[in-house]
Amino acid sequence: MGVNEELRALSDVVDRLSVKFPALPREHIEDVVQEEHSLLDAGRVRAFVPVLVEHAARDRLSR
Repeated sequence: MGVNEELRALSDVVDRLSVKFPALPREHIEDVVQEEHSLLDAGRVRAFVPVLVEHAARDRLSR
């Protein structure tokens, strides 16, 4: 997965989470997604990063 594809996928993650959590400000969701992404940013295998970010962000937003 290239950088542009990964960024597009993360944008899609924000969109999906914004629908799932309409009471939360989009900016907060973007911040959580960015924080989770930064935790995985050092990895060399990128294919599953958006999926892992989405799961971790959803868990954090559900609390």
